[in-house]
Formats: sequence, C-alpha cells, structure tokens
Amino acid sequence: MKTAKDFSRGIADGIPIMLGYLSVSFAIGIKSAAAGLTTFEAALISLTNLTSAGQAKGIDIIAANGTLVEMILVQLIINIRYSLMGLTLSQRLDPEFKLKHRLLASYGITDEIFALCAARKSPLCPSYMYGMILVAASGWVTGTAMGAAAGQLLPEVVAGALGIMLYGMFLAIIIPPARKERSVLCVVIAAALFSLLFAELIKAVPDGFAMIISAVAAAALGAAVFPIKDENENKSKSRSGEAE
Repeated sequence: MKTAKDFSRGIADGIPIMLGYLSVSFAIGIKSAAAGLTTFEAALISLTNLTSAGQAKGIDIIAANGTLVEMILVQLIINIRYSLMGLTLSQRLDPEFKLKHRLLASYGITDEIFALCAARKSPLCPSYMYGMILVAASGWVTGTAMGAAAGQLLPEVVAGALGIMLYGMFLAIIIPPARKERSVLCVVIAAALFSLLFAELIKAVPDGFAMIISAVAAAALGAAVFPIKDENENKSKSRSGEAE
C-alpha cells in the first residue's frame, strides 16, 4: 500500500515537469527533423538520452557527420553534472534503495527531478522516483515525437521559427545566475567568444571538438580568475584575525 501511495505521489510531483518537458522536447523534435532524423529515431534518442543540452548537441554532431569520439566527449562534458547529482541524492535514499534500484533510477536524474528530490524532506524510496521519472520521461519522449512529426509536415520557415524555443530555454537557464554572479556572466561571455572564434575564424575544427574546447577553456578561465576559496582557509583566517 505504501509503495502504491509513493508511486502516485511521484506521478503527481512529476506532472509539472512533464508539462515543461513537452514544450522543450517539441523543439528538440523539430531540430531532429531538420537534421534528417525520422520521428521514431528522434523519439528513440529522447527515450535513451534524457538530457536536453546533451541531446541537442548530439543531434548537431549527427547532422554534421561527427565522429564517435566527438559524441562521447561532448556527452561526457555536458552530462557529467548528473553524476554529482546522483552522489548527492545517494545520501538521501531509503534503505530499500538497493543497487538494482539505484541503477534504474539513475536513468531519470535530470535537473528538475534532482531539484524536487533534493527538496523532499523524507527519504527517497524507489517507487516515488519511478513514478516521477515515468511521467517526466513520457512527456519528454511524447514532445519529441510530436515535434519531429510537425517538423516533417510544417513549412521550413515555420519549423525553423519553432526551433528557436530550444535556445530560449537555454537563455532562461543562463540569464538568472549570470545576473547574480559576475563569475558566471564572465564564463558565459568567454564561452560565447570562444565559440564565435571557432565558428568564424577556426572553421577547420569540427563542431563537437569546438564545443569541447570552448567549454573547457571558459571553465578554466573562470576558475583562474574567480577561484573559490577553501572554507577551512576562510575559517583559519577568521580565527587568526580574532586572535590578533
């Protein structure tokens, strides 16, 4: 009875995520159609790759006939944050969350699902996460299929206009933290400048590797210019100041 209740609660909490995913994944579907993928292929990619940024860049690499090395490195860099989210949630799991459940639930850890799970006060049980992941993934796959089908039927001008929704989502993710933190703003600007450099001047570098170099270079620059001070170091300085 408790398992069914937790599963229903997971579905209820996942419905807002599903509704948000429908619109974003619709743009992913249109992007897939523009890259020459069928509706089935686009939906299959969404089903097996539950990540908007990773999927969008992966489609770009497919469209550009990129190499598997490019694809692997790009996905690793873009999606490595999910491993950190998984490590964080591992401290909040119910004892019944055995290895098999951890492996299954790891499939559905996205930014939105992580945020809801991290905010939950009670320990996370498998049935709750399965309910949330089921409804959220359904929305993502359904939206992709609808977008891919529409992209094949709509005029190219209309499909291209609808595809802009995806970039609007990325801007919505970037702008709020960039307005609050100067370090984030500088890293975003640096990444954009590096990307522009490759797009206009160093065109010989494949798109996938250009993205990898731009992301790593911008992150390294941000770490060098805006280093995060160690908490223990701050405490020791505070104590030495008090002692004086």
